[in-house]
Amino acid sequence: MSPEGRPPVRVAVLGTGAISQIVYLPILAEREDVDLVAVSDVDRHKARTLADRFRVPRVEDDETLFADRELEAIVICTPNHLHEAQAIAALESGKHVLVERPLALTAEGVERLRRAALRADRKVVAGMVHRYRPDVAALASFVTGGELGRIYAERGSWLNRRVPLQRLTWRQRKSQAGGGALMDLGVPALDLCLWLVGYPRLTSVKAALSFGDYEVEDAATVMAESADGLTLTVEVSWTYFAGDDHHFARVMGTEGSGSLPPLQVYKQLGGRPLEVTPRQPIPRGGENAYTNAYRREIDHFLRVVKGEGDSPFPTEQADLMALIAAAYRSAQEGREVEP
Repeated sequence: MSPEGRPPVRVAVLGTGAISQIVYLPILAEREDVDLVAVSDVDRHKARTLADRFRVPRVEDDETLFADRELEAIVICTPNHLHEAQAIAALESGKHVLVERPLALTAEGVERLRRAALRADRKVVAGMVHRYRPDVAALASFVTGGELGRIYAERGSWLNRRVPLQRLTWRQRKSQAGGGALMDLGVPALDLCLWLVGYPRLTSVKAALSFGDYEVEDAATVMAESADGLTLTVEVSWTYFAGDDHHFARVMGTEGSGSLPPLQVYKQLGGRPLEVTPRQPIPRGGENAYTNAYRREIDHFLRVVKGEGDSPFPTEQADLMALIAAAYRSAQEGREVEP
């Protein structure tokens, strides 16, 4: 029994790639309120090795897990092109699902997922882990509270250092990933920026892609404008030449500005800008902010599964994937388009 007196939530994880190994399996395996009953992966040997490491009793195929009536929740960490179909199958078999980004490769796919969740009366949580970071939540509160005035410009970057690959992975294959750096890094970078400002309606998109050694792009720049006058620019890359990866977001308003990381907020007070950055909590156990945010995301998902919290379907993910599609169309046609 869990500390609350409820039987542990029975959870399975689909996919045993890096995100499962680094985050989901270790965090779920250590929780007293979770019974991590199974993992699934097309690479059965890898799945069995990880199951042994984290003391997961079963390695199954997807269909067996969907048919398991005692299973309450499924975490989907598979290649992008599988997310929609696996999530719908899990919902139709009565499971709640947490889906790593993106929910689906298209806006239409997100809508199909929404309808499946409604029919099944089950919840879907999108794996947008940045939303669970205290610094992001703090900056969002300044924006939504109007303390920075009208937001007129926003910039984000998600630049990963160039790392030579020994072999291609599914992320470099368009049929499996749906795209390159824009799909891999642009989805979370754009979601972060748009979520900070309440997902405004965008009226125009212009994008440029850069190609290197793969069939998909390894860098992209997206520029968009909203109906209320916000200008958004996001740049992403797999080939950033620097000592460290660079992840950054900045909002500019008529009465103040904010940026992260690190979180810094300035407001117009007494006729001049003053720093009003709130103090941030230190992650417990000495873990980094990245792992701590995933812990918070999993906390939220499990509360939803237990019926202790709500999680409306993330309908804004359809808008996000429409923006991604528009960006690819803009780059292909070499012109500004409407999302």
